[in-house]
Amino acid sequence: MELIFGFERLDFSMTPFLPKKFEMVAFGFLLSAFMSFLITGVATFLTLGLSPEFIVKWMGAWLPSWAVAFPTVLVVAPFVRRLLKHIVKPV
Repeated sequence: MELIFGFERLDFSMTPFLPKKFEMVAFGFLLSAFMSFLITGVATFLTLGLSPEFIVKWMGAWLPSWAVAFPTVLVVAPFVRRLLKHIVKPV
């Protein structure tokens, strides 16, 4: 394994397994998971600090937030793509 700044570089390579037609759904799935995870973590921390119930409260906030975020990303993403075609200059 290659060393970067004295640390081993992690190898995240894997054999692709998802058909191309599911790429946008997978993108929305992962984007909504990461964003809702981070946002609810910050909001929970700002509310409770690092209290003993932090993790339980965070997970309790994250799962329902993700349930809202995932379909929202799937619905809003096409609108945002169309909007960007009017905002971004062509090359």
